[in-house]
Amino acid sequence: MRGGNAVGKGPAKKNVSPRIPSWKQPINQPITIMTKLEMKGTWNETKGKLKQKYAGLTDDDLLFEEGKEDELLGRLQKKVGQTKEDLRKAISEL
Repeated sequence: MRGGNAVGKGPAKKNVSPRIPSWKQPINQPITIMTKLEMKGTWNETKGKLKQKYAGLTDDDLLFEEGKEDELLGRLQKKVGQTKEDLRKAISEL
């Protein structure tokens, strides 16, 4: 038989490693989904840097509660006039 395996059923199998489930496969490129604020350091450090960058911000503007990132971004958006995505990017780069 040409191209078949020893038993004669279909083509010969190559040396293939077992299939890895898609959820366990390594990601070639980072996926950026920013549903939460990503920041370096503590919030107090980030808050200080934001006050330096945007002089008009107050402690009340920067009041941060866990799980209420959208409220914080909404306050900042009104105060500094940037989009929420721009603010997320600025915070993650501080």
